[in-house]
Amino acid sequence: MDARLLPLAFGLLALGGCLARVVTVPPGPLIRVEGQSVSIRCDVNDYSGPSEQDFEWQISSVANGAKTKIISTFDASYSHPSYSKRVASGDISVVRLSDNEVELKIAEVKPQDAGFYLCQTPSTDSVYSGNYEAQVQLIVIPNTLTVTPQTLPAEVLEGNDITLSCNVTRTLTFPTYLSVTWSVTSGTTSEEILTFGPQGDAAAGAKFARRYTDGSVRLVPGKNGLFELVISRVMTSDAGTYKCSGAEWTHENDSWIKIVESTKEIGTTKVLPTGQSLSVIASSSPPSSTSLLLSPGNTLTLVCSVSVDNLPALALEVTWLANDREIITMERNGVVVISNTSSTVAPGRRGEASMERTAAGEYRLGVRGVSGEDGGEYVCRVRAFIDKGGKSTGGGGRWHMAAEKKSSPVVVKVTQIKPNFTLSLKPVQNPQMTGEPTELACDVTNIVHLPVGGRLGVTWEHTPLPGNDPQAAQTIGSLDGSGNLLPGPMYTERLKSSVMSLSRVQPNTFRLQILKTQDIDMGLYVCAVSAWTLNSQGDMVNSVEYRSSALTVRWDAKRPSLNVVAKRIREASAGGSTFEMSCSVTTQNLADPGYSVLIQSQESLESSVRTIMTLSPDNVVQHGGATDPNRRDNLVLTKFGAAEFRFRLAGVQLIDRGFYWCDITAWTKQQPGQTWTKATSSESNKVRIDFQENGPSFSIAIQSDDTSVYPSKTAKMKCSLGVSGSSPKTDDLAYEVRWFFTRLRGGQTTTQVASIDRYGVVKTETRNSSSEISVVRTDTHNYLLNIFGTQDSDSGEYYCVATPWYLSASTGAWTQAGELTTSRVFLTVQFAVWDSLKLPLLYGASASIGVGLFSLVLGLVCAQCCCRNTSHIPRSRSKLSDMEMD
Repeated sequence: MDARLLPLAFGLLALGGCLARVVTVPPGPLIRVEGQSVSIRCDVNDYSGPSEQDFEWQISSVANGAKTKIISTFDASYSHPSYSKRVASGDISVVRLSDNEVELKIAEVKPQDAGFYLCQTPSTDSVYSGNYEAQVQLIVIPNTLTVTPQTLPAEVLEGNDITLSCNVTRTLTFPTYLSVTWSVTSGTTSEEILTFGPQGDAAAGAKFARRYTDGSVRLVPGKNGLFELVISRVMTSDAGTYKCSGAEWTHENDSWIKIVESTKEIGTTKVLPTGQSLSVIASSSPPSSTSLLLSPGNTLTLVCSVSVDNLPALALEVTWLANDREIITMERNGVVVISNTSSTVAPGRRGEASMERTAAGEYRLGVRGVSGEDGGEYVCRVRAFIDKGGKSTGGGGRWHMAAEKKSSPVVVKVTQIKPNFTLSLKPVQNPQMTGEPTELACDVTNIVHLPVGGRLGVTWEHTPLPGNDPQAAQTIGSLDGSGNLLPGPMYTERLKSSVMSLSRVQPNTFRLQILKTQDIDMGLYVCAVSAWTLNSQGDMVNSVEYRSSALTVRWDAKRPSLNVVAKRIREASAGGSTFEMSCSVTTQNLADPGYSVLIQSQESLESSVRTIMTLSPDNVVQHGGATDPNRRDNLVLTKFGAAEFRFRLAGVQLIDRGFYWCDITAWTKQQPGQTWTKATSSESNKVRIDFQENGPSFSIAIQSDDTSVYPSKTAKMKCSLGVSGSSPKTDDLAYEVRWFFTRLRGGQTTTQVASIDRYGVVKTETRNSSSEISVVRTDTHNYLLNIFGTQDSDSGEYYCVATPWYLSASTGAWTQAGELTTSRVFLTVQFAVWDSLKLPLLYGASASIGVGLFSLVLGLVCAQCCCRNTSHIPRSRSKLSDMEMD
């Protein structure tokens, strides 16, 4: 053996020698209760052999130590006859938890099952080492656990306490421990309230954890196994069926094991809501009818009487309301809070109202110096709260509103003399057409009984004419007694932008002005004037309001009209010259419009319309989709006057011939900064560009050297152009050439494969095949397309399209001639059969000849080496011998 392998071999032997089988069972003794289930685990570690181990269980009697076979994981007949029936019935079973761990289970343990349980593992190790069995003692004690609850009352008032009493005892023969658990079931949901023991500690359920922390759920241990759980200030959600569970525990291997448990029902309790007994009555003091009449300056006194079962357990919040607005509140801690609303919401009550608690459940409201605004319906609202913090904490600050109730209203009337006046609404400026200003005046006369310091306010309303939406009256805006402007929801923007304004031109005269009257402003206008007076607290309050007669504002709405005339300013007589056109606009019934212009064209009256350029009302120019990007510098569209627009096209070409006109739309704005609104639109007459260019004539042809090529070869196609007529010089002539291809397989879609512009710039398109394409200009009139490394995907039809450009002798500008298209050339990429077969045939023939020669040589060698000559033995003359030899 190699000297370097010796240390490794000794290391492996040493490691193998350290392994020793270990069989483990729980430390004992195990204390269990008669009639309960028992589970004993057993595992084996540090063994060799197969991963799945077998186990055998035996029991040794405490009295004589005799061992009896119980059950095995591999031998079905292993059990002793005294245990075979229990094993067959499943009362005793063994469950495999993993390859090296099992669990012995006894469904109902009996007193005779007490003893020492031995777990054995048959050896599968190559070397006998370690322990192959382990035992644990099982002690079976009688079931002496008793749980005796005390019955709960069937009903309890919300906010009261309930006590859950439960007596849990057992006979102490071995060191066991007790625990008690209370739970409640409401509907289909069961919640654990509290568990006490077995270590002497308490743990509350998730729903009652906070209430246990703040003391509203508390445990009161008693003597002789009596345990009481007190739930303070119960709520309606605490209704349900309460149960008590007692359990007996044993402490094994640093953990607690429950060995028996018993659950008994304490009773079903219904929590009566506070709202069922809560009664709230509001009355005057001294008592009178439900209607109270006072004079200005008197004192209003009302009493709120509250009665409810279990009043001491509740905290009350009492609020007085007048016309559904809060006046004053006494909070549950006795603090009085006066409403902080403005006089426009709850006028005449700040600082005057007071409230005090005169007796248990009795609250008195006082309002000194009443005025007309203090009249209305007075209601007492009571909210009953329960402190969820519990008694032990003195109120934890967590309050639950148990009930809320309002009293019947007490009607309070205050006699007063209201101001009186007369209104007249008349037009100052009446519009005759859309866009003209409108001004209306609302005059207030014959004012009486308006006290000193009183002011007038106004509200303007507009109702559209019949047939317009909406028909309901809309509030334009109002000025209150302090002069504050309150715009209506539909007129906010117009009032903020000053297109519409409300003003007080004199103390008793109000104006409505519209700078630019629109059609939607037609309709009926009404001004409503209100008298604002000072109450006892110095606040302005609305005491009375009068409305004027409706005033109709309307005019004959005439539809706006637009007329556009186009005329030629500069004629395009030849290619390369400049064309200029003017469009003049005339309007009717339009005030200060803006215009948007579309320059459109078509090749003939039957062809499609193209948009050349556009001009927005804000004078923003954009090019249409039909405009060649390379010619945008030749196009100009400008506003030449207030109602005139000019379009100029420089360097006209043959493709520019056709009809040109203006499509103009008039737009209006109600006010600066707003968006444009379309009024009307119209098209001009059509101006034609029609010139004859006596330039050269062009022809085109395509030819290919070979229309059938093999793969990886080069295919060539030539596109030849001819010129006749007044042929220009070579330097005055250029071509744009594009090559197109329709694939033989994969669809009939035609794609552009390459192009060369008139400046000689070549562009090839991205292809899916591995072949490459180039375009070469061989001379002025010939262009060659090369396809290098042809593939099968290159089969198909090819053709070229050319656009000639020449320098016009008459104008000196480059002119574009008509587009030319060749016929189609079909290219086929053949499949090379011999090239694909010659190598396989050559290899096959060579292999056949080699195998034949090898077989021939092998036969000759075997004939020389394996065969030998034998001597001739003559036949006997006896016929019998000859037959035998045969």
